[in-house]
Amino acid sequence: MIQELRRRAYLDAMQVATWLPRTVLPFAAPSRPELLVQPEAAPKPEPTRVPTPAAAATQATPAGAEAPVQAPTRPKIEVPRPGTTPRVAVNPEPTAEPANEATPEPVKTAPVAPPRFSLQLLRAGSCLLLVELPTGEGFQSRDPAYLLLKDLLRAAGLPDAPQMIGEPVRWPLLVRGNMDQGPDAARDFLQGFVAARMEEGAGCSCLWLVGLPAIRFAGEADADAYCRELQVEGLGAAWAVPGLELLMDEPQRKAELWQAMRRVTRRWKSAE
Repeated sequence: MIQELRRRAYLDAMQVATWLPRTVLPFAAPSRPELLVQPEAAPKPEPTRVPTPAAAATQATPAGAEAPVQAPTRPKIEVPRPGTTPRVAVNPEPTAEPANEATPEPVKTAPVAPPRFSLQLLRAGSCLLLVELPTGEGFQSRDPAYLLLKDLLRAAGLPDAPQMIGEPVRWPLLVRGNMDQGPDAARDFLQGFVAARMEEGAGCSCLWLVGLPAIRFAGEADADAYCRELQVEGLGAAWAVPGLELLMDEPQRKAELWQAMRRVTRRWKSAE
């Protein structure tokens, strides 16, 4: 009985008014039978039906009375009046707006600066020499570059007093003006100049291109062609020689130049 009182005290503290144990509890009071009865489920209310207008009229008509007969309705025909024309609504087609296509702007290429060089054309025996002028001015008899050129001619078996042909070719030709003086124009001018001097002279067994400007714009080659033989269209056989100033600054290049000269000398020695 004490356990039952304690259990009820716990239930009251938890605010549990009704409870049923799953099994018979020891020392518990017998369950009240009214708690075991489950209430019946309340019946669901039937949905109310809304009568249609025909059913409502039938219900409103008393039994035995006839329903009023409605006269059939005639369709209304519209007759067009004279002087009037029927309007037809036409949906205007949407006009396609031209797409705002961004026209590509022409790519502006930066103007190429004209190359700058000064070259002198000389003749030594059956060879023509297109030589870069280190100072930009014509050779003088005591110039170190000119003395080195004389040494190269003696080593090649050619006259060491070369004959100058015309004035030095200085590029750009004009200081002002709109004439194209870029690399392509310099190449075309220089090749045409040398070709014209060849036709005027007694022929040319080999064209010496001394210096990078001569190799680049007359022989269409680069520094990789040093000490090599070239075949230039319109000018024939050519030989690429490092510049005189470069040979003075880097004397070790003279050994390679001497080895190449021994192979090339057959060109002008066979012409003698």
